[in-house]
Amino acid sequence: MDHPTSGQHTQPSHTSSFQWLSLAHQSLTEIPYETILPQTDSLEVLDLSYNLPYWNPALLDQLEKLSTLILDCNNYTSHIKFPYMTSVTTVCINKNRINNLPLFVEEIRRKFPNIKILSMMDNEAAPSYFNGGSLTQYKDYRQYVISQIPCLEILDDTEVLEKERVQARKTYRLQQSRHSSRKRKEDSSKKHTHMQTKT
Repeated sequence: MDHPTSGQHTQPSHTSSFQWLSLAHQSLTEIPYETILPQTDSLEVLDLSYNLPYWNPALLDQLEKLSTLILDCNNYTSHIKFPYMTSVTTVCINKNRINNLPLFVEEIRRKFPNIKILSMMDNEAAPSYFNGGSLTQYKDYRQYVISQIPCLEILDDTEVLEKERVQARKTYRLQQSRHSSRKRKEDSSKKHTHMQTKT
């Protein structure tokens, strides 16, 4: 095992070991790429929780084997931009300042196409009993996220059930069709008004 101050550990598993680097609770204001990037061939789990980052995570895409990214309690907002990473299957971003769900979920969907586990508890955009959200708000939140990221297997601390997937597809297909129907009516109305103006 490496020296404890490096925060790097090799965790045992049934078949093989995986590389895990924890840089949590170190008051970091930027990503220490000089520590991280030498491990591009082996690092699988990176924990950057409980820091105060003001950085662009663009270079993380060099971590070819990274599967888990932990970013809890870092004051991130919905505008965070990630690099495109097909290897990442788990993102934990609990206790941040994410308040725009569509914006954030679109970023996650586009940048982590193989994501299976997303945890964003205790953010304003993820209403639950623990942060003052109602049961209806919590269900709506889950349905929206599941509809946008169909490959998710776990959202927050709860498995995504098949009946949730079905309901999410129904709900958001209905909303989309209502939106497109409304848009068609608006376009038709504009066209009609324009024709009347010409005559």
